Formats: sequence, C-alpha cells, structure tokens
Amino acid sequence: MANIKSAKKRSIQSEKNRIRNQSRASELKTISRKFFDALDNNDLTAAKEIMQLAESKIARARGKGLLKKNTASRKISRLAKNLNKKAVSIKA
Repeated sequence: MANIKSAKKRSIQSEKNRIRNQSRASELKTISRKFFDALDNNDLTAAKEIMQLAESKIARARGKGLLKKNTASRKISRLAKNLNKKAVSIKA
C-alpha cells in the first residue's frame, strides 16, 4: 500500500474504476448473449429491441474509454450483420 496521501487516493480511485469497468464489460457480454439467444429462437422483434439497447451500451462504453473506437464499431457491425442475416433467412 502507498504511503503518500495522493498515491493512496489514486489507489482507491483506481479500484473503484476497475470495478465499474468490470461491471460495464460484463453488461456488454450479457446483452450480446441475450441478442444471440433471441436470434437462435427466431425472435426478430426481441432481437431488434436488444440490438438497439446493445448499440447504446456499446456506444456508452466507447465514450467512457472501455472500448476503442474500432472495437465498438466492429461489435455493432457484427450484431447488425447477424440480425440482417437472420431476417433474410426467416423471410426466405
């Protein structure tokens, strides 16, 4: 443990941020899993709603520095790609 007051404060802040970031990252994984579960069950309406929520969460994580710009874009793109692919396969 640090001895200097400012170093102690930084240590406490770092731990709070680590826990917050861990929670946000877990939330992204959970919502992604829900999205793919909805697709597996051929539930397009639920998948579209979850997609919208996921897009918002990913953008928020990007804004907070949890994800890099291209990573966030890639994740959103892959979700949209899977949604569109499933929509086409159901209609066909």
